[in-house]
Amino acid sequence: MVKWILTAFLAVMNVAAFVVYGLDKKIAQHGGAEGGRVRRISERALFLWALLGGGIGAFFGMYFWHHKTNHWYFALGIPVIAVLEAALAGYLYARI
Repeated sequence: MVKWILTAFLAVMNVAAFVVYGLDKKIAQHGGAEGGRVRRISERALFLWALLGGGIGAFFGMYFWHHKTNHWYFALGIPVIAVLEAALAGYLYARI
């Protein structure tokens, strides 16, 4: 039961992170929807999605959408988060 909950949580967080990166890219390309009235997603929030379980989704979203790849702290930080998150998930799956 605990493995199922962990799997569901990680799946939701990773899909959500992937979508959030794509949404922010779309908003950035159009200068905000409806004449700039839609605000961008902050870099802090993008990192938070990765840190809270969506690291792999953030990594794939970053490169699929070509978003934030020129920022060194994203290009370095998101892959590190994704690897650490995958290692932690593997450890937890082995322990429970």
